[in-house]
Amino acid sequence: MLQLAPGWNASEFLPEIIGFNLAYEQLQLHLLITACELNEPGIDPYYFTLHITMDNADSGHAQRAVQAVLDTLPRFGDSAGFWQRVHDGSRLSNAGVGTTEVIAGFDMQREVEAIFSRKRLTGQSAHSDYCRVAGRSVNDWLAQPDGIPAFLAALEQAGWIKRHAPVGESRFWKLLQGDKAEMFGVFSPYELQVIHDWIRGDASADGQAHDEPALLSGRRRPSFRAHSRLVQHQAGVTNPGLLKVLETSHEEAPDHDLQAPKAELAACLDAEQQRQLLVRAMSSDLHWTPAGLYATRRFMQSTG
Repeated sequence: MLQLAPGWNASEFLPEIIGFNLAYEQLQLHLLITACELNEPGIDPYYFTLHITMDNADSGHAQRAVQAVLDTLPRFGDSAGFWQRVHDGSRLSNAGVGTTEVIAGFDMQREVEAIFSRKRLTGQSAHSDYCRVAGRSVNDWLAQPDGIPAFLAALEQAGWIKRHAPVGESRFWKLLQGDKAEMFGVFSPYELQVIHDWIRGDASADGQAHDEPALLSGRRRPSFRAHSRLVQHQAGVTNPGLLKVLETSHEEAPDHDLQAPKAELAACLDAEQQRQLLVRAMSSDLHWTPAGLYATRRFMQSTG
């Protein structure tokens, strides 16, 4: 919305737009964070690393944004007023909560309590009465809307949770993960990671994933780049011809998620109907799916 509003009135708000673009094209902290964090679990961060290099301040978009300001300055007689408007546009680009504010505002204890509070509604009648902590049944603990902080403290006092220690030493964690974990699947991967980091305390600064085998083996999960290099190396050693195929082939592997949309497109002979199918597949709720990405490529090919 912030980009669309001035863009709709470009002739009137040109200095503000230039200032907005000036700030927007500088190297942003969230790009560096995203590239790093996607790479750690093995997800290709290339889209973000590409923008880090493309937006460089010497010859990239950041430099072009600076040049746009200098090129437009002579068109405005009131240079002081122009600079003030550029400054206002720059501030508009940074409106809202920024990356550092989000990081500083994250409270691990509060997040853990919020996670357990959400689970309280579905778990308050799911435990047997013999499940007791500090003399009270788990159902009784979970029945109290504001009782989660005290419940977590009671789990610690009873030894079910050992804070600032490896998660394997906490009996509660063994209920969530591992062989015969009675509560397997109760928490989402994100929730497990938060609980995992909360239990480990300061040691969680190493970024260890909640399901990472490094806890036992001492080895970390390979990053996307490391995994890609390993796959190519293994392919070259075991089958030199396969390495050449990996490097040159642009053919996609069969994807069952794409069979239905491809068949639907093939069955549609009318060009306008095909276009409507592609547009629908590119909508915000489907764009991220294999079908949405495939539709995007097809749409770009059809429009040149």
